[in-house]
Amino acid sequence: MALEMKFACQTCDAGLAADGPAFICSHECTFCAPCAEDPHRRVCPNCGGELVLRPRRLAK
Repeated sequence: MALEMKFACQTCDAGLAADGPAFICSHECTFCAPCAEDPHRRVCPNCGGELVLRPRRLAK
């Protein structure tokens, strides 16, 4: 099962690079670092799950 890499924050629509920082929940909701911290406080607004740092994929 592969992680679906989303390329935009679900709150502010900021672009997210595959090799850059992003936060996800267990349902793969995806947020940029500023939105994950404030306003969400590392809690997913969709499911209430913890937002954790997404693994990075190396740029090709």
